[in-house]
Amino acid sequence: MVYGVILAGGIGSRMGTAEKPKQFLLLGQKPLMIHTLEKFVVHPGIDRVIVLCPAQWIAYTQGLIQKYLPAGCDIPVLEGGATRNLTIMNAISYIEEQGDLDKDTIIVTHDAVRPFLTSRIISDNISAAKEFGSCDTVIPASDTIVHSTDHQFITTIPARPDMYQGQTPQSFHALRLREVYESLTEEEKDILTDACKIMVIKGEPVRLVMGEVSNIKITFPYDLKVAEALLADESH
Repeated sequence: MVYGVILAGGIGSRMGTAEKPKQFLLLGQKPLMIHTLEKFVVHPGIDRVIVLCPAQWIAYTQGLIQKYLPAGCDIPVLEGGATRNLTIMNAISYIEEQGDLDKDTIIVTHDAVRPFLTSRIISDNISAAKEFGSCDTVIPASDTIVHSTDHQFITTIPARPDMYQGQTPQSFHALRLREVYESLTEEEKDILTDACKIMVIKGEPVRLVMGEVSNIKITFPYDLKVAEALLADESH
């Protein structure tokens, strides 16, 4: 089984929309999250899609799915965890409860607020996760990366050809991801920034999958303006 796991846990603090998390903001005529879900629902390599969001937004999310997606779309909406990785662990537990968790189960985890991912990116994630166990969607860094440990002066400037910017999806053999996560110490869990770091900390291989510059994450008001332009371009 291949599960699309849509992470919709953001609260919109950097977007300045405290009354409504950013995944629910309108992009064109539909909420951001619906654009993202549509990409997974129609992909032939995805067997099932699930959404995880804050408990207080579950009913609202279910209503959006019923309103905007075709009748008969079975997309469970689950409560997320306190962190991104605990949310993913909740997803794996749900998959286990459904009887779908085995050594071949793949999860394609994706930010609800990255609505412009392509079918090719999803396909490449599925293929890479099946072959290598884990993969991360990235694009080559276009700017020089400056590293500062004290946040005041430059510590190092890494070679730009070796630098990549992480996107999502991040995809995994679900059972192995949980095994590695459960092997981490609390100190290791505290330094996690995303799911791929779970694997990297323990020396597990994570394959790179090329993303797209357009696969942007909607975080700030400016991003929403860019997204509107991208959506208009798609419609032409």
